Amino acid sequence: MEEKSLRVVGTDKTFFNKITNTLNKLLIPTQIGINGMRISMKRNALIKAFEAAQEDNSKQDAADKKYEDAYTAYLEALDKYVLDTIYKKVKNETATKIESTALSQYYGIVQLKESEYVEYKYRKQKYLIELDKETVKASGKEKMIEKYEKFYIEKQDTLYKGLLKNYSIKLADNTNIYDSTKEWIYIKIFDTLEDYIKNILPLKIEEPNLENIVKEYEKYEQFSIGKLDARDNIEKNMILLGISRNLFTHSLPLVVAEQCYMKLIKDARTLVQDTKIATKREKAYTMLFNLIEDYHIRLLSTKVYWENSRSREEFKSFLEKYKIIEKLKEIDFIEYVKQKEILFIKEEIRKIKEEKIDYTQLIKYYKRKLVDYGEMKEIRETRKVSKSYKRNKQNIGIKELISA
Repeated sequence: MEEKSLRVVGTDKTFFNKITNTLNKLLIPTQIGINGMRISMKRNALIKAFEAAQEDNSKQDAADKKYEDAYTAYLEALDKYVLDTIYKKVKNETATKIESTALSQYYGIVQLKESEYVEYKYRKQKYLIELDKETVKASGKEKMIEKYEKFYIEKQDTLYKGLLKNYSIKLADNTNIYDSTKEWIYIKIFDTLEDYIKNILPLKIEEPNLENIVKEYEKYEQFSIGKLDARDNIEKNMILLGISRNLFTHSLPLVVAEQCYMKLIKDARTLVQDTKIATKREKAYTMLFNLIEDYHIRLLSTKVYWENSRSREEFKSFLEKYKIIEKLKEIDFIEYVKQKEILFIKEEIRKIKEEKIDYTQLIKYYKRKLVDYGEMKEIRETRKVSKSYKRNKQNIGIKELISA
């Protein structure tokens, strides 16, 4: 009688088990399951509609409407993926660290819905397409990556502008409950600017219309690595504001940018006044000097509407003196730097005397600088411990021209 042997077959290699595994992958909501397939379909429809909307045609309104509908359907698919897939993975403790972080960020955004609906609306869209961008990138499909990136850049531009416009409205709103400080709005503005410059600007930096901000972007990169101190953070935010004047002129209007500059200047003044170590104070002072020049030349010189006519005339007088000093730049650079610094110090002393904050120590520091430059005389009296200062009227030449 023929002997028959029992052959053991791997349970994962039978036809029945292959079908079962495939069904499991589809039924269990994972990225390669139903949600993944749905997102892929919606994404393809979105890209097609986006490309059609970008073209000039006689049916532009219809193309735009189709694109908006495709975008809405795409976002709904992504939202469902987060709630169905990532949530269940976290709940079952099978989620990766990245997935857990992603869900935490998602709920952080959702919490804004009741109190800050406009911010919630923009941030949720931004979050969802950022999430899918990583999926597209991981697919390795170069054609899709290239097409998706064009959509991604354009949409993110719109979302960031919406966020900044929302913050600008809040900052300009004098009835806001946080009007006394509005610190949280400043923080959000600078965080949003940095987020854009860190994640979106590099994707479009090669565009011809961005040539003038390449140097500014390179300056920012120096502050994007390592731990930053208070001075570094102020200087970094100054660079962010400078870049914003080119990228977000309407979303972050001049009146709001001016408030942001004044916030940084006040922080820098306090830093100079409170810093006790001489070398650190000098570095903080240099940073403040650069910030003040940036504020006057990059922002105030472009200001058309002034609420206060006196302030406008004072600035016009200041600008005329600045332009005279600028002529020294090619003739005597050392004298140019000196005279420019003197001009800004005098302007600073005039302004901070009108502030409600006590800048007594900072004024003494500024006057010490003027004494060192020969612009003031220090008079010591034997009966008094404190020092008084008197203007040196014997300076001639460019100094007479400036003070005229």
